[in-house]
Amino acid sequence: MKSSNTVLKVVTGSYLVLFFVYLFLPLAFMGVVAFNRSEIPQVTPWQGFTLHWFQDLFADSQMWEGLINSFIVAFFVIIIAVPIGLGATLLLTRLQFKARDGFYAVLVSPILTPGIILGISTFLFWDKAFELGGGLWTAIMGQATFISGYCMLLIMARAQRFDQTQEDAAFDLGASHRQVFWKITLPFLRPALLSAAALAFMQSFENYNTTLFAIGFEQTLPIYIGTKLRQFISPAMNALACIFIVLTVTGAAVYEFMRRREGLKK
Repeated sequence: MKSSNTVLKVVTGSYLVLFFVYLFLPLAFMGVVAFNRSEIPQVTPWQGFTLHWFQDLFADSQMWEGLINSFIVAFFVIIIAVPIGLGATLLLTRLQFKARDGFYAVLVSPILTPGIILGISTFLFWDKAFELGGGLWTAIMGQATFISGYCMLLIMARAQRFDQTQEDAAFDLGASHRQVFWKITLPFLRPALLSAAALAFMQSFENYNTTLFAIGFEQTLPIYIGTKLRQFISPAMNALACIFIVLTVTGAAVYEFMRRREGLKK
C-alpha cells in the first residue's frame, strides 16, 4: 500500500513538473530573447544584454496606434455587450414566454459561430445596408455580437441564485420598479456585471479573427502583431510579449494580495 502511494506521488509530481515546464518554458524563452542583442529571436548564442528591442518597440508608431485602437474598441464593446447581457438575463430569468428557448439560442449562437464568419458578415452588412466601410465601428459591432453572449451567460449564472422574495417585500413596502432595480437587483448583480465587463475587455482586446475581417484598413494590437510576424519575426515582438507577461503576473499578484487582505478582515 505504501509503495503504491509512493508511485502515485512520483507519477503525479512528474506530471505536474512536465506540465508547468511545457506551460512556462515558451514564456521564459520569450523573456530571455527580448534582452538578447541578436537581431534573430534566439537564446543562443548570447550576444549580450540589451534594452534596444524595448526602445525599438516604443518608437513604433503603428504599435501605439494599434494599442489605442484596441482600448477604444474594448471600451465600446463593454458599453454595448454588458447592457445587452444584463437585459437578456432579466428577460430570460423573469419572464416565461413560448419563444424563450429560441431567444436564448439566438443570443448564444454567435459564440458558436466562427470569428471569420462574424467579421465578414458584419463588414458586409454595414457596408451594404448603411454604406459604412470597415473601421473601428464595424470591429466593435462584430465583437459585441458574440461577447454579449458571454456576458449574458456570466450574469445569468448570478441572477439564477437571486431570491426574488426580496423584491416582493420591497414592492409590498411601496417601492417602485425603478427603486427595486437600483437598490436590490443591481447591487446583487454587481459582482457579475464587473466580471462580465472584465471578460468583455479581455475577449475584445485579444480578438483577432473577427476584428481582422471587420475592421477594414484600421488595425488593433493583435492585428499589428500578426502583421509583424508575417513580415519578419523581430525580437521587438518578444519585448512586447515580455511586457504583457509582467503585467499579467503583476495583476494576478495584486488581485491575490487584495483577496487575502479582504479575507483577513472578515
